[in-house]
Amino acid sequence: MSLRIALLGLLQAYGSASGYDLAKRFERSVAHVWQAGHSQIYPELSKMAADALVTVEAEGVRGRKIYSITPEGHAELRAWLLGHDPTGPARSEMALQAFLVPLLGREEALVVLKRMREHGERKLAELEALRAAKHASSVPTGTGRVRFGDLALDLGIRQTRTALEWADDAIAEIERQT
Repeated sequence: MSLRIALLGLLQAYGSASGYDLAKRFERSVAHVWQAGHSQIYPELSKMAADALVTVEAEGVRGRKIYSITPEGHAELRAWLLGHDPTGPARSEMALQAFLVPLLGREEALVVLKRMREHGERKLAELEALRAAKHASSVPTGTGRVRFGDLALDLGIRQTRTALEWADDAIAEIERQT
């Protein structure tokens, strides 16, 4: 997924916004599945404006720009959603640690795996709290059938539960070793 697509999706779901507002919305939603900071968001917005995917509909006294999605931006977002095959995570620190943990001794491996499990528990609690807060507030529904972000949030919760199950199995496997 590209940052461009994420920003187009936020603009379509929430409407016009400044770069700062988009970065804050990003932190509260998309950042759970795609990482990007202010230093990446602002240059991408400029590129998107140059590519006519967004337009600057207003500019404030301190250079604050309000962006809105253009018809070309809608078309690019739609084409990506309908035609892009997801590649899955190209990089996963958890998978890399799982790959390398056998290089450690038994006790150190258990420390790493238990830390990974604790991280998963915190992540699951965070995602479940996000879901509860989301359902308690008014969030755009997108198509009117499914609330914006709900499917991704459900996927994240299920993936985290699976990771916790894996961690339990990996810990048990290492504990069985002599």
